[in-house]
Amino acid sequence: MSVSTPRTSSSTAELTGTAKLEDLTKIMANLKQDLTDIHLLPHQRDAFLEQVKVYGRDPTNADPIFTKEGLETLARHAFNSASQNTALNASRCLANAMLLRPETRQMIVDQGYIPKACTKLKIDNRDNEFVVSRIIFLATYAPELDIARLIDDEKLADNMCLNMNRHAKRYSALKSGKPQDPMADMALTETLKLLFNITSKCPEKVDKFSPALHHVLTVLSKMPISSSAPLENLVATVLNALVNLDFDGKNTTIVFPKSNPAIYTDCFIEILDKATNAYKDDELESLVSPLIVVLQKTYEVAPVEIKSQFRKSMLPSTTDREQPLGRGQTLPSRLLSLSTNPATPTLRTTVSALLFEMSDRDAKKFVQNVGYGFASGFLFQHGVTVPENALEAWSNEDDTPSAVATTERPINPVTGQFLDREEHVEIDMTDEEKEREAERLFVLFERLRATGVVDVQNPVTQARQEGRFEELPDDSD
Repeated sequence: MSVSTPRTSSSTAELTGTAKLEDLTKIMANLKQDLTDIHLLPHQRDAFLEQVKVYGRDPTNADPIFTKEGLETLARHAFNSASQNTALNASRCLANAMLLRPETRQMIVDQGYIPKACTKLKIDNRDNEFVVSRIIFLATYAPELDIARLIDDEKLADNMCLNMNRHAKRYSALKSGKPQDPMADMALTETLKLLFNITSKCPEKVDKFSPALHHVLTVLSKMPISSSAPLENLVATVLNALVNLDFDGKNTTIVFPKSNPAIYTDCFIEILDKATNAYKDDELESLVSPLIVVLQKTYEVAPVEIKSQFRKSMLPSTTDREQPLGRGQTLPSRLLSLSTNPATPTLRTTVSALLFEMSDRDAKKFVQNVGYGFASGFLFQHGVTVPENALEAWSNEDDTPSAVATTERPINPVTGQFLDREEHVEIDMTDEEKEREAERLFVLFERLRATGVVDVQNPVTQARQEGRFEELPDDSD
């Protein structure tokens, strides 16, 4: 076969329609023949692959790339070539094809090239890490990929942990003010995305990734956290990668190192504080939910002193109770607002679950910590009965999980506000209006009692029994 002169990227971009298809067909034929009858010089081979990459950005009239034959041609150059440049160029073409045409993912899996990709991950090269991690990431969406075998037989977890170790060392060595390496951070992003997908789709093998936990946490602790966009610049991707990793068992000493047990929890809380200030509802739902999951995982295995730090940072303080809870600008106030925000359904549930966890999963403590107004919805949804005495005014004189200082000031159990700070508004109502309001309250409390969630005496009934409720005569004006 005669070898045509490779076109430049600029001239390739001008070809469309049948001209593009004809040129691409010739290129792919040349690349295929070169696998068995080497006739291309290295620069010619790489130039052809560059043209394939440009053509492949738009799948229109690019069918030769997406056939089984075309994919295998690219895969053989990607995983069998002795030239690092050729392998990278072919891998980029392959990754683009798998991104644009989902059906190609299973085709590559069926051709048996993903194990070779796992082996290539151990190469200490960030360009290689980026593109090979992306190929495996896209392959995880193939219906019949055996991820467990890749972990057990192809050292997928070992090689991913090796790359995370390289990134942790790089971040630890960075000096303040020194610019990041963009390519290295792009490679880190792909590794973190792959880590999340693998542990999501194959949770039974998550213990194989335990060595990565320390490296992921190290990277996070070294990242600057912006006040205006705290979950950008890789931070959100790092947190996603932590969602599925085990924090318990032997890993607890990694999450809470003896030298500084709070180093990572301080980081989590700092990010949460800045994120709840910086983002709007739609961004909070997608960006902050994983962080709340990580915080709950952390709290569940935390030592006593770290749990105390959590409660002081995220449960209402004495200052917060100077007004009804949820109305201030502190982190606890913002969390309470999120726990009932209809625009963030996932975050609403995870925040309430975290606050309930910090209340020892005790309904009474939960009501005392956040007020019945914020606690009731979560308790009702989870079928948790509220003890009768939880709805009585109380003062925090015992060692509860609340961050409220010991005080004898009574607290409204519904709003969480100190009773002596409540505004008393006199409402001018006629006797008939008072009777109608009493009847309405009676019906509401009876409905609430019927749910079984709250076991309290109806206040209207109690008032009648105590002689504090006076029926109006029928002829009353």
